[in-house]
Amino acid sequence: MRVAIPDLVSPSYFPLIAAVELGFLEAKLDLIYPVTKTYEELRAGRLDFVGGAAHAPLYAFKDWQGCRLLCALAQHMYWFLVVRSNLKPKRGDLSVVKGLRIGAAPGPADGLKQMLKKAGIEAQVGPVPGVVGEQASFGLMAAKALEEGKIDGFWANGMGAEIAVRGGAGAVVVDARRDGTQEWQGYTFPALVASDRTDPDVARAAVGAVISAQDALKKDPQRATAIGRKLFPAAEAELIAGLIARDLPFYDAAISEKQFLAMNRFARDLGLLSKNVTYKEVVWNA
Repeated sequence: MRVAIPDLVSPSYFPLIAAVELGFLEAKLDLIYPVTKTYEELRAGRLDFVGGAAHAPLYAFKDWQGCRLLCALAQHMYWFLVVRSNLKPKRGDLSVVKGLRIGAAPGPADGLKQMLKKAGIEAQVGPVPGVVGEQASFGLMAAKALEEGKIDGFWANGMGAEIAVRGGAGAVVVDARRDGTQEWQGYTFPALVASDRTDPDVARAAVGAVISAQDALKKDPQRATAIGRKLFPAAEAELIAGLIARDLPFYDAAISEKQFLAMNRFARDLGLLSKNVTYKEVVWNA
């Protein structure tokens, strides 16, 4: 089986990485960036599973037709808004980004743009210079671009945020999962996604593999270090266990109907969803 994620050197989809690397799921793990492209590959039948933002299948599967959300890799929207530390931002104050150049990947950018729109704040939200190709690890490149002054801030994963803060170039304005309003948290979440052609037994096994990986990391988050040393650059490999430990309270594979409806409201607001779709039509339940 072939499994893909849109960001590798990151805690965002780590339960799926761990499911493969710890032997719970027999599959080849690939990096295909951005998430919109990842889901296009799923639609084309070149992937069996994707770990990605739960709302983003709608870029490839109109009105959810042809795909299923199998389980959550973790709960809530999971990106960080980081800006230049010399701006001395106040935690939670979105107004600091007014007029700034904020790097964000296609798909994840949706959440930030909606947050700013609701707050009446205009910023230049767009690609990070130099982030091209299907093998990009967005958070690392965003942190580097911030350090080099190519952007004023970024909206990216916890690894990118950690590197920017530790290096002194950036400061966290919003950690959506922890600081966000209930509305923000409900925009999306990291999910395991398959096409509706997937054999139910295969889907059931994949969900079980993710849950087993979540449980293994809850029992010993340091297991993430060995995985990181195999797949990540050296410095990031030593950081990943700490980031996973921080995320453990959100390791719950369930997708609630409330969560699904909140995400679909977000998708309707974005123009990604043109009609009401029921929970049972989209969320897989064995």
